[in-house]
Amino acid sequence: MLQKKIATMINNQVNKELYSAYLYLDFANYYAAEGLDGFAHWYEVQAQEERDHAMMMRRYLIDNGLRVIFDEIEKPVKVFENTIDPLKAGYEHEQYVTALINDIYAEAFSAKDFKTMQFLDWFIKEQGEEEKNAEDMIKKMELYGYDAKGLYSLNQELAARVYTPSATGPAM
Repeated sequence: MLQKKIATMINNQVNKELYSAYLYLDFANYYAAEGLDGFAHWYEVQAQEERDHAMMMRRYLIDNGLRVIFDEIEKPVKVFENTIDPLKAGYEHEQYVTALINDIYAEAFSAKDFKTMQFLDWFIKEQGEEEKNAEDMIKKMELYGYDAKGLYSLNQELAARVYTPSATGPAM
C-alpha cells in the first residue's frame, strides 16, 4: 500500500501532467495562429506525451488500489511576444515538472518505497530527455530561427515529428 503522502503527490502529478498537455496545446494554438504548423504539430505531439504520462501515473494509483481525483485544469495565461517565447516557457515548465517528480522520488526514497522509486525511474529519465529537447529547440531557434529560410527549415523539421506511444514506460 502506498503511503498517503506519496499517493497524494502522485495524484497531484497526474493533474500537473494534464495541465502540461493543456499548456502545450496552448503553445500549439499560438504557433498555428502564427502560420508555423510544424511548431504547432511538435507541441500537439508533446501534449499527447504529457497526457500519456498522466495516464501512466493514474494507472499506477489504480493498480495500487487508490482512487484518482481530478482537479480543475488551470487556464494557461502566458502571452507571447515572439516565436521564441513559447520555447523558453516550455523549457521552464519542463524544469518545473522535473522538480516535482524529483520531490516524489525523494519522498519515496525516504519511505523506502522501492516499488514507487522503480516506477518513477522511467519518468526521471524521460524528464532528462524532455529538458534536453526543450533546450535544443531554443538553441536551434536562436541559431537560425530568425532567418526566414532557417525558420522555414526548422518548421519543416518539427512538422516531421511522429507521435509514438512509449514502449518502455510504465504500463498504462
